[in-house]
Amino acid sequence: MKVFTNPVGPGALWFDNLVAADGTPVGYDPQARAFVPVPPFCANREIIGCNWIAPEPGAFCRSCAMTALSPKTSIPYAVLNWAKTEAAKRWVIDNLGRWHWFRPEDSGTRPVFNMLAEGPTPVLMGHADGVVTISVAEADPVLSTTRREALQEPYRTMIGHMRHEIAHMLWWRLSLRADFLDAFRSMFGDERADYQAALQRHYGNGPPLDWRQRFLTSYASAHPHEDWAETASHLLHLTDICDSVAAGLGSSELPHPRWDPYAESDAGQLIRVAVSLVMGINHINRSMGLSDVYPFVLSQTAQRKLAFTHDWLRRGAHGR
Repeated sequence: MKVFTNPVGPGALWFDNLVAADGTPVGYDPQARAFVPVPPFCANREIIGCNWIAPEPGAFCRSCAMTALSPKTSIPYAVLNWAKTEAAKRWVIDNLGRWHWFRPEDSGTRPVFNMLAEGPTPVLMGHADGVVTISVAEADPVLSTTRREALQEPYRTMIGHMRHEIAHMLWWRLSLRADFLDAFRSMFGDERADYQAALQRHYGNGPPLDWRQRFLTSYASAHPHEDWAETASHLLHLTDICDSVAAGLGSSELPHPRWDPYAESDAGQLIRVAVSLVMGINHINRSMGLSDVYPFVLSQTAQRKLAFTHDWLRRGAHGR
């Protein structure tokens, strides 16, 4: 994510800012990818701290308008967790907008989000026919860490959940194209295989012994649908890591000072740069006793899948 220019004075703004350094209210315009100091702001600004602008007074912003169900506010911490979840959604929607997904020029279906708080029964997150269901409770760091440990996952965040579940929706959009499915099946396998039976095998028997040579994560080995969603979310992880370094740090690993990772057409170069950067960032984290920011190894097969996914997602909503 880039660092933004302050429209009302000196200094910079970060993606989640609500005010400038001098206290002036600002809002993010996702179409211009810039902050502006003028309303109308999103109707959710006072409720959950949404900092995007709205099309008209009293309306929701482009991202909040995608939420069909919001959590029951009577559930403890529901509003706080909902706010964090919507912030993660805005981040990922803006990432995908760099490739023209879900922007005004995209005439296709938008995702619909059900944001649910958890009571005694956990919420099953997932995607079905364009509807993404998210448990906002997973925005709580203690719960997320507990489940990450229980499932033996090296990485689990709300942005990660958003990228994964929206990736399922993107597959659904792309599957409407006749030229996508044959190419997908050649790379990932036949997604028509019984999904529930595949998950039962995965949780009952674990991943295949050679999963590290064939998949990005053990969960990706469960079914072609999950392999795609994990690969697409990792493509967004790596691209946005590069974008954030290019915007805020700079590095000799970047191809040139004005390099735009989202405009990079060579997936191989993008992956090479990302791997070099995450190795350095992981090393910095270790110096503070923190977990690796990107605790994954990219096999040659995984890199081919990333390149395939990069090709299709970078074509954008119209397949250009």
